[in-house]
Amino acid sequence: MITAADHPAIVWFRRDLRLHDHPALAAALASHRAIVPLFVLDDALLEGRWPAPNRLWFMLGSLRALAEELEARGGCLVVRRGRSAEVVARLARELDVRDVYVSRDHSPYGRRRDRAVAAALAQVGAELHAKRGNLVHEPDGVATQDGRPFVVYSPFRRAWERLEPRRPLAAPDRVAVPRFLADGWPLDQGRIPDLAELGVAPPTADPTLIPEPGEPAARARLDRWVARGADRLDGYAARRDLLGVDGTSRLSADLRWGTLSPTEVLARVAREGDGSRVYASELAWREFYAHVLWHEPRLTTESFLRVYDGLPWRHDPDAVDAWRAGRTGVPVVDAAMRQLQATGWMHNRARMIAASFLTKDLLVDWRVGERHFMEHLVDGDLASNNGGWQWTASTGTDPQPYFRIFNPVTQGKRFDPDGAYVRHWLPELASVPLGHVHSPWAMSALDQADAGCRVGMDYPSPIVDHAWARARALEAYGMVRIAGVG
Repeated sequence: MITAADHPAIVWFRRDLRLHDHPALAAALASHRAIVPLFVLDDALLEGRWPAPNRLWFMLGSLRALAEELEARGGCLVVRRGRSAEVVARLARELDVRDVYVSRDHSPYGRRRDRAVAAALAQVGAELHAKRGNLVHEPDGVATQDGRPFVVYSPFRRAWERLEPRRPLAAPDRVAVPRFLADGWPLDQGRIPDLAELGVAPPTADPTLIPEPGEPAARARLDRWVARGADRLDGYAARRDLLGVDGTSRLSADLRWGTLSPTEVLARVAREGDGSRVYASELAWREFYAHVLWHEPRLTTESFLRVYDGLPWRHDPDAVDAWRAGRTGVPVVDAAMRQLQATGWMHNRARMIAASFLTKDLLVDWRVGERHFMEHLVDGDLASNNGGWQWTASTGTDPQPYFRIFNPVTQGKRFDPDGAYVRHWLPELASVPLGHVHSPWAMSALDQADAGCRVGMDYPSPIVDHAWARARALEAYGMVRIAGVG
């Protein structure tokens, strides 16, 4: 008698490009004698809303590493290109597959796609099994006492911390594939293409400055991060906001593409000390934004606080171009934007400073900045990026009032106190004395000559005066609030 175990299962990898702590993979291996690992180069993502060569470069490198890890265990990765619903259903029909296993996708697009895939599979007698794995706690599994979703981070974090995480799973020693694959049956596995073959532009960042992709490299980064030392997890609470030091884990791209499991990361960082506590709270921030977007998918295009969709955002292409290029004349903002250009990554404190400058000083719609970040960030995640931009623009869930407006000079002095960050990314300011490195326009003509930096020539004059811009933003936000209440 043929049982379900006799049919191969498909394990469809998406944002979970790893073998360690992979519940969907473990469930498939526990229930079936053989599996077919699959990755779909989905046209909807390759040609979609957020063109992102840096992110795709990291993904393709992680796919190659995944293929090697599978081969080392006797498996093989099948790669297909096309619309997911068509590709997955066609392969299930070809291989007489009854069960397809995936890690649950919480994004609005992912949920729509998975509904379409489940419907297509049902037409060929197969079923989609979505397992947890991309978050520590599922977004619909954290709720207030009366069952409602959270809209403020602090109570969400407390509820999130009270939940017991599952125990991380070991990677399988062996991945059995169907006999026809093992014997070389002519199922075209498909090769992993490069960006040019996909019709995608090369990375905008320098690939040598992007973390090495793939699970083995990610696990090495995690090992280094949790090793004892003041420059690692132990010192995270004290160093995480300093721009000019290597004080963060640099695991964000690994969490974005699932080369590391957030559950395993949380388990590995769990120990006594402020570093561990604060780092876990940052993981909770990531899950809070996923929770909010799960319950409010409209946030992909709208402000959480609807009243602020009436803000009189300015259309100023020249100012936006200066911001994107790191030529605003405000050093800490420009350093942040040039770091993004060069590396496809930006320090979180720098993200907040750059976002505040765009939305509050320039009064430009947060969606303009959100798009730019998503086009360049290797770790670009819709929920986290959207949540961060709306937090800074005061249109999101944060309970702080709209008059939180970062002074970029003050922020620079506080979080880049020796000017190392600014000087690294803005070499034209290398010889500017510390007292003026965050406000070079305040130097006298003689000081500018001595520093080899003539403001307005070697380095731009500020495109906006912060004090004046702050007053303009307060007036704009205040008027909209009054109109909304009225």
